[in-house]
Amino acid sequence: MIRRLLPAAALLLPLGTLPLPAAAQQQSQSYKFLESIRKGDGNAVIATLDQPGQTIINTRDVTTGEGALHIVVKRGDSAYLRYLLAKGADPNLRDRDGETPMMLAVQAGQPEMVQILANAKANANLADGSGETPLIRAVQRRDLSLVRAVLAAGGNPDQPDNVAGMSARDYAKRDTRSTAIAKVLDETPAKTQRAVAGPRM
Repeated sequence: MIRRLLPAAALLLPLGTLPLPAAAQQQSQSYKFLESIRKGDGNAVIATLDQPGQTIINTRDVTTGEGALHIVVKRGDSAYLRYLLAKGADPNLRDRDGETPMMLAVQAGQPEMVQILANAKANANLADGSGETPLIRAVQRRDLSLVRAVLAAGGNPDQPDNVAGMSARDYAKRDTRSTAIAKVLDETPAKTQRAVAGPRM
């Protein structure tokens, strides 16, 4: 009964070798590409990205939503980060929680990566799902070098989050343990830039 529903050409193929639909083939290629990134398999990554007309560089994991940049930032691999950005990776790609590579660089305590992403035109004010920005996270980490890096990348000290309605400047003023950060933010002029909120869950 099932064999009658299959196209005649498919009946000529050995069992188990039916061609995958285009979407499944692409998903399979995406999975292989992200696995190559995870394993640091440079040869496989280069071979994939050097294919003419490739569009896989910004593919995202179907479960986590993370892309290649998220993976290399999490492992602190600045050489890979530079390579992927040079190949056209989107520095503002968000995972399922709205996390950008810059947000993850701040979370990992990597001011150098913040600078690399900023040089690639990453938006330092893209917030995650709760409205938290890279600058707010840097302030909450009490990391002055990160705060300086995100400010240099264009971080807005007055952009509030969605949870408490507080900005990086507000959090810094409230935290008496990081007076140096509060001073740096106090010396930073106010910006009139509009907030760019993350996806709402």
